Amino acid sequence: MNFKIDQYTELYGVIGNPVRHSLGPIMHNAAFSQKGVNAVYLTFESDDIEGAVKGMRSLGIKGMSVTIPYKSSVMPFLDELDPLAKEIGAVNTVVNNNNRLIGFNTDASGVLKALEEVVSVNGKSCIIIGAGGAARAIGFILKKNNVKLMIANLSVKRGMELCRSLDAGFIEMEQVPDVKADILINTTPVGMSPVIDICPVPENALRPGMTVMDIIYNPKTTKLLHLAAGRGCRVVEGIGMFIYQGADQFRLWTGKDAPVDVMKKVVEEYLYNE
Repeated sequence: MNFKIDQYTELYGVIGNPVRHSLGPIMHNAAFSQKGVNAVYLTFESDDIEGAVKGMRSLGIKGMSVTIPYKSSVMPFLDELDPLAKEIGAVNTVVNNNNRLIGFNTDASGVLKALEEVVSVNGKSCIIIGAGGAARAIGFILKKNNVKLMIANLSVKRGMELCRSLDAGFIEMEQVPDVKADILINTTPVGMSPVIDICPVPENALRPGMTVMDIIYNPKTTKLLHLAAGRGCRVVEGIGMFIYQGADQFRLWTGKDAPVDVMKKVVEEYLYNE
């Protein structure tokens, strides 16, 4: 960093469980340094989201990323929701504005930017694997872009609940290979470091010409993406969504444009050099 931590250093972080794998500190601390923002970003692993939010408020933590499993459960403990986050029903970013905690969702814009670097989504069909907060955000933004959605999830009840809110079709996990779709997106933690040698769908669900995205970014190329590339699919790494959603977080927290190239470079260097 280009500054010394002092009495004016502001604190940001990410709350989740588990969360020690997060590359948020590497990305955001590089961005703070590049832009001359006197701030640090840390990980906060907790099994008490209500207590974590109270801690954020009482300690004056300026901003927080929210990840698995708290993107929906954090909402009742905030003072205000951005209209997009409220409509999606999930928050991945909290801004502390003079002790008023405001929830936002940057996952939606992040995934759309990452996908559209590879494929135009308008009018396509998509299977979303998972039914958590990230799946909700992704489904919402894709629905806004005229994508026909199908949700596959191990918990039928939770999957059906998401289908109703998105006006999407539900398929059971074992049915995924039988459904033809233009796009498949994994929003579950299956394949995330350190348990990387596992794929959330059978290999025969991956058809040539399909676009396959995994929102996991550690490892950079998951088992799903490795298999998909080998079967002639176009792949979208989770690092793209991670960087773009992080850039929007940085802007919300600091009011400054994010140094996207710097953020991407430090994350890729870490992943390549592990």
